[in-house]
Amino acid sequence: MVHQLLDAQNSRSPKWWLWLAVLLANAGLTMNASPQARAQESSQKPNIVYLLCDDLGIGDVPAFHADSKIAMPNVDALAAQGMRFTDAHSSSAVCTPTRYGILCGRYAWRTRLQSGVLGGLSPSLIAAEQWTVPKLLKGQGYHTSCIGKWHLGLDWQRKAGQDVSELSIETAAQNRNVIYDRPFGGGPLQAGFDEFFGISASLDMVPYTFLRGRSVVAVPTADKAFGMRHADDASRTRLGPAAPDFTAEGVLPRLTEEAITYLESRVADPARPPFFLYVPFASPHTPIAPTQPWVGKSGLNAYADFVMEQDDCVGRILRTLDRLDLQRDTIVFFTSDNGCSPQADLPALKAAGHNPCGPYRGHKADIFEGGHRIPLVVRWPGIVEAGSVAAQTVCLTDLMATAADIVDLPVPVDAAPDSFSLLPILKNAAADHVRPSTVHHSVNGSFAVRQGSYKLCFCSDSGGWSPPKPVSKITGDPGLQLYDLQNDVAESQNIAADHPDVVERLARTMEECIARGRSTPGPNLANDVQVDLWQRANRPASLSQ
Repeated sequence: MVHQLLDAQNSRSPKWWLWLAVLLANAGLTMNASPQARAQESSQKPNIVYLLCDDLGIGDVPAFHADSKIAMPNVDALAAQGMRFTDAHSSSAVCTPTRYGILCGRYAWRTRLQSGVLGGLSPSLIAAEQWTVPKLLKGQGYHTSCIGKWHLGLDWQRKAGQDVSELSIETAAQNRNVIYDRPFGGGPLQAGFDEFFGISASLDMVPYTFLRGRSVVAVPTADKAFGMRHADDASRTRLGPAAPDFTAEGVLPRLTEEAITYLESRVADPARPPFFLYVPFASPHTPIAPTQPWVGKSGLNAYADFVMEQDDCVGRILRTLDRLDLQRDTIVFFTSDNGCSPQADLPALKAAGHNPCGPYRGHKADIFEGGHRIPLVVRWPGIVEAGSVAAQTVCLTDLMATAADIVDLPVPVDAAPDSFSLLPILKNAAADHVRPSTVHHSVNGSFAVRQGSYKLCFCSDSGGWSPPKPVSKITGDPGLQLYDLQNDVAESQNIAADHPDVVERLARTMEECIARGRSTPGPNLANDVQVDLWQRANRPASLSQ
């Protein structure tokens, strides 16, 4: 009933989600029966659906930012039916490391990827022996599927004597150094997924073709590039190998259809095992490519149009859960991998009264809040209170410990070293959360650590793409930024000089987090490489005492 109402409504009011919450409460829907009643109805482990947007800003979502000028009725409805996390963070301000953290429960800077992102031809970042969410759930009888943008490396077969960039985006000269018509290794299947359909990396990276299992769906025999901000933009994506019929605007609808088909296949399976469906969308990341029916819908620009289409596709997946009578036994996570990209044309959007980054400083790639504070909604009928709000600081690395807690499985001692279960919060929004600190990482490898309301940045600049731009070397300045987010959410006042005790405490916390190889309790683990915390800031002399 809710989604039929959403289909009929055309309101763009930022208060729509509040109105909907009241509607749901007054309608007396039974989705939020008591946990005891739900337990009697079904003893099967819950299905888990994880919807990950790409470069969606927290300020884009009306449920999180009342001044949003973009209509997102389906996500607003999800928020009204579930729990909003108002202090949620990706572990990185860019794509690849966030995805690693989600699936591995481990900060990606513990790997050899110390800055930047992988390319579409890069080898696997997730080691074959690495614990992952799908591996953990498969051990508990789950069927697992990844549908969307992978961006964690694939082990393509290379042409004799040819190479690719292992820890960065491939160069134009490397675009055809792999053999596209042969199966690749590594990737989602090695990471524990039973099925995979999607693309290798971001939609502005080669190859421009869909993949299924361990093979391309169509060999990329053509060369293509797509408009970055809209179809006719003179600024283009990287020119490179593409399937002849592959289009940028076709990706979001195709991924949505594949997700729907997967859900239908789960109902058709006579065994009906619980499932984990991970849907890492490639949108609204560049190329910004709404399909024709959505062009101009927002009245703002192509990015806003694309966000509206993204919301519609989320709604189609949610309606499929309803249609198949899966919603009552399915946990739905909705979030984004980092803040909004400046490719959205932030000045034009702000001139129209819309800020994708909300009240936060910076944007994608930055160490500032706009780089990594993201929307997070969790719906779990009968467990999560509808319309509830959680203010605890949480991180997307928390999925693995949460999943383990949900299926009542102890996390292996060598797994998920930076993952803390959200289950107590899901059951009670006011519950204490045990996360002792949260580490942030920017595109150039700069660190920040958050503890309570204080955030210490180990650089003197943005660490990313917004001013002040990163400097090439450390100057006489200590290079440290300290912000009290409770009183200064815009990070406008650096108070490091006024609180040396806080600086020292947070610096020691960060050094210990690196040295122990984990931020969770347990025996020390090893990072894959030596991690340099102080590459862009001067270590205070007091820390040597």
